[in-house]
Amino acid sequence: MSSLAVARLQQSHNRLLAALPAAEMKRLLVNLEPVEFAPREIIAPAGDPLTHLYFIESGLVSVVQPLDDGSVVEVGLVGREGFVGLPLVLGTRTSPTEAIVQLKGRAMRIAAKQLREAAQSNRQFAAFLLSFVHAFHIQVAQTAACNARHALQQRLARWLLSAHDRCDGDELTLSHEFLSMMLGRRRAGVTVALGTMKRAGQIGTSRGRIQIIDRRGLEKIACECYRLVRNEYRQLLP
Repeated sequence: MSSLAVARLQQSHNRLLAALPAAEMKRLLVNLEPVEFAPREIIAPAGDPLTHLYFIESGLVSVVQPLDDGSVVEVGLVGREGFVGLPLVLGTRTSPTEAIVQLKGRAMRIAAKQLREAAQSNRQFAAFLLSFVHAFHIQVAQTAACNARHALQQRLARWLLSAHDRCDGDELTLSHEFLSMMLGRRRAGVTVALGTMKRAGQIGTSRGRIQIIDRRGLEKIACECYRLVRNEYRQLLP
């Protein structure tokens, strides 16, 4: 591993890696490599064997469920609080879901074999991994409930707040079309909801970009799902 990669890991923005004891981090260094990913890149295709687990350091990744009609629906978001490749932690290699990059960023990845060896040799590292698995499971379950019961404006506010929590700065590079796909709603409805938020001064919009202006205003609109999932991550992760 290059000296640049070593320095990057030692200053990791990933919450799991940053919380590791120095000795365990040193052991992981030889197995971790930095990677970058671009918007719309699929880093864990549905049904394909997983070769790596990705600790997200910046950017935003959606875990989506592809449907037979060619559409996809988002079931969870992953940022610097966790990783992509959850089935590997549970002892499987494939999943019907896939991970698609929403906002470009960086990750540190580890091969499946080295991940197993590291988890078997260090209980604290394995516990950190399972903490994220548990928190992500809660997020997926709450997302299902939210999609079934809550209004689009509430769901959109929840999504924007969740994305903002995981990113640097207040600007999100996202199109109305992609948001509608993630929320499983028609683009016209998402555009109307964004317009309402913009008029209320909660967000700013331009072509392909959304700026968070008034977080408190968005929190008042968002359903309880945002707070429940956020609090679970705070309790379960270091």
